[in-house]
Amino acid sequence: MTGKRLIDLTLTFDERMDGVSFENTRVLERDGWNARTLHIYGHSGTHMDAPLHFGVNSQTTDDFEPSEFIGHAHILRLPVQEDSYLISVSDLESIKDQISPGDSLLIQTGWSAFVWEERYRKGLPRISEQLAHWIVDKGVKMLGVEPPSVADVNNLDEVTRVHQILMEGGVIIIEGLTNIDKIQGETCTLFAFPLKIKDGDGAPARVIAIEDE
Repeated sequence: MTGKRLIDLTLTFDERMDGVSFENTRVLERDGWNARTLHIYGHSGTHMDAPLHFGVNSQTTDDFEPSEFIGHAHILRLPVQEDSYLISVSDLESIKDQISPGDSLLIQTGWSAFVWEERYRKGLPRISEQLAHWIVDKGVKMLGVEPPSVADVNNLDEVTRVHQILMEGGVIIIEGLTNIDKIQGETCTLFAFPLKIKDGDGAPARVIAIEDE
């Protein structure tokens, strides 16, 4: 690890997020220690989706092996300006021939800059069905994106179909990333560990990139 930079790709959980609230249950002056109860929707902030989330199969967050959350990742630099941009295979022209089976893919759109804006959920860039099939055919291990979803959360047919294509193909989906732009190279080692929640359809995840030398 000497000389390698670690970049935290995880959003800080904050009560401004939908589905997130904290309750002070112990205070130092009264109880001898500080403690809070955390109320967190499983798909808030930076999180992993399990196949159970869209009924692909019964696999849950606690079924995965830790080795499945570590991988060599390629970074697609795709700054997005327009709302609801549909990401296609043609957008991967610069890196698509470099991706081998078992590699992972991070898509840097810059969308995490809008995390506190309505645009973050309503205008998010999305993975096309064509690209979802291509990702599966390429044997991609993990797909990480900045928006809160890989597809339009306001379109049930689209969000269901894209998730199902990816999950049926064995792709692990990580959503709600940030700081991808801080990775200096075009590849990294990706660590994306969700909380081990029994029967979880999804879970908050701590996601770290280690820059390749």
